[in-house]
Amino acid sequence: MPVALRGVGLAGAATLLAAVVTAVVLAGFSLVSFPAYGNSNVLRALTVVGQVAAIALVVLGILAARSGERPGGRPALVRLGTLAAPTGSALLVAATLGIPLAASRLYLHGVSVDQEFRTQFLGRSATSLGLPDMAYADLPSFYPSGWFWLGGRFATLAGLEGWAAFKPWSILSLAIAAALVTVLWTRLLRTDLGAAVGLASTSIMLAYGSPEPYGAIVALFLPPVLILAWHAVNPTALHAGRRATLATTLFLGVSASTYTLYTGLAAGTVVLMALVSTVAAFLRNYRAGQGNAPHGDVPRADRGGGAPRSRYVVPLWLPAARLAAIGLGSIVIALIVWAPYLLAALRGAPADSGTAMHYLPDAGARLPLPMTAGGLTGWVCLAGLVWIVARAWTSRRAQALGLGVVAVYLWCLASMAVTVLGTTMLGFRLEPVLILLLVVAGVFAVADVAGFAVRAAGRQDGVERPAAEAANRRRRATAVVGVVAALAALAHAQGIPDHLHDEIRLAYTDTDGFGERADRYPPGPESHYAEVDEVIREAFPGRDRTDLVVVSTADAFLAYHPYLAYQAVTSHYANPLGRYADRNESMIRWQDATSGAELRAMMDETPWRGPDAIVARPTGDGYALRLAEDTYPNDPNVRRFGVTIPVEAVEGPHFEVHDAGPFAVIVVR
Repeated sequence: MPVALRGVGLAGAATLLAAVVTAVVLAGFSLVSFPAYGNSNVLRALTVVGQVAAIALVVLGILAARSGERPGGRPALVRLGTLAAPTGSALLVAATLGIPLAASRLYLHGVSVDQEFRTQFLGRSATSLGLPDMAYADLPSFYPSGWFWLGGRFATLAGLEGWAAFKPWSILSLAIAAALVTVLWTRLLRTDLGAAVGLASTSIMLAYGSPEPYGAIVALFLPPVLILAWHAVNPTALHAGRRATLATTLFLGVSASTYTLYTGLAAGTVVLMALVSTVAAFLRNYRAGQGNAPHGDVPRADRGGGAPRSRYVVPLWLPAARLAAIGLGSIVIALIVWAPYLLAALRGAPADSGTAMHYLPDAGARLPLPMTAGGLTGWVCLAGLVWIVARAWTSRRAQALGLGVVAVYLWCLASMAVTVLGTTMLGFRLEPVLILLLVVAGVFAVADVAGFAVRAAGRQDGVERPAAEAANRRRRATAVVGVVAALAALAHAQGIPDHLHDEIRLAYTDTDGFGERADRYPPGPESHYAEVDEVIREAFPGRDRTDLVVVSTADAFLAYHPYLAYQAVTSHYANPLGRYADRNESMIRWQDATSGAELRAMMDETPWRGPDAIVARPTGDGYALRLAEDTYPNDPNVRRFGVTIPVEAVEGPHFEVHDAGPFAVIVVR
């Protein structure tokens, strides 16, 4: 069977196993009524049991693969190992996220802050096969829809509403990504080393990226893809690197449909790689013309990462040609998701400039230095940095990861520099990627040191011991290294729930779509959302919720119910074609209305669809709405303010006012 087909088959099998493992964990733990994670240590204990099982499965895969790859070994053991390792990575995701959240219907961070718009987007995606905007009517999506569209299909297949599908879809997609990235690493490296890198990457992703699952998926694949990209633009032979070029193209196209910030970083890194490769080729050609070319020009890629050097010199035109192919191909793929929005923008649809980049927290005003943080992760990052610098002249892996690290820091510096222009590049959000790159390099550093120690165990005073004794000592040294590595992996894994303490707490304290809190405390006003929903649906019999525009400043109402939004949650995630600021201005004018006819006229004169219903808070003299506006460069970057619609403005035949718990539902006729 061709190598490529074997890889596809392995990826398919790993995906299936990851899905099965995740389904078993989520379904199994849903059958038992557990106490809230923060109120008891039961789920914490069960999480550690699951993590131990996951790490043991990866270790089993490594042992099986090493045994099968020895001379005379059984190929079946290699196949077992290459399936056990990715399954273990998937189980680590399912156990680390699924078990702590077993007693909650909500995912990490509940429906607070950014998770509100994400839940709303998944709910909208579950109601349409197209690419609708997460909030506004009659607009194509501006936020990349890839992960959300697939999540919508998952919700439909599972028979779940969008908000209820968010947790299982997040965990399932992360588990599948962990399995696939482990498969990719085992294809790029030795099976044992690839499995270790896959497990370490998954553990870091869970700690630093899992609250934003679609971003975490893209970040997880960045380190191996950067290695492939370096092979693509700096190949070891004229016809080498074609598969790497294709893989890089596919990744950039898919990631652009999923998470644009990390895609921008990846694309910028590939451009940097092409530039470095071109400059290096120019210098080699120049030295060759002077008659003093070095003996060997480009480190040869091998499965050990180290390297005899080949005499091949990259043609000056090749990096640019590969870069162009990658760029054009990825753009074509990304247009599957981006074409509707771009076409609407090109047709001249009115738009505002958008404020997605208007955020500069404290973390964005300094460079991330995870290698100085201490602790296990900090020390591994430091080892990775040392390894990158030490191996930069001999290892293509070190070169690729090093260029990725350089690109992160250049992006962060540029993000701070462009603040003089009134914007940022959200450099602080790249810290999870930086940690991933350095931890992967750190695993390579540990592997190099461990390999040296194992080889040294078979020698005495620089002389090889007798064969049997040397082999025995090396087996013992390998066992010691394996045990220490497994314990380090467990130490990091069982600390992840503590690292995510606030995110897990919100999953239990936020009121869910059924009006319940998972910690069994009295719910908030969100428990009345079902009444609000019932009032609106009874007011518009025969019309689907996805065809009704609702003004709601009630937290998360539109995250739980898939109505169209008159206004987005904040301007930072609003579609520029939706004209967030203009909508705010129109709503502010509502408080000046003195009659129902005047208010209805204000609603009708806007170029966008007016509201069918308004969910507000009754006050003594009217009905209060809460709006938001961008206050960048201040931190926080959002200011909330109130608008009160006078009582007399909703009197008359154009409006009907209904009570629903603490809310007033104003139906627009």
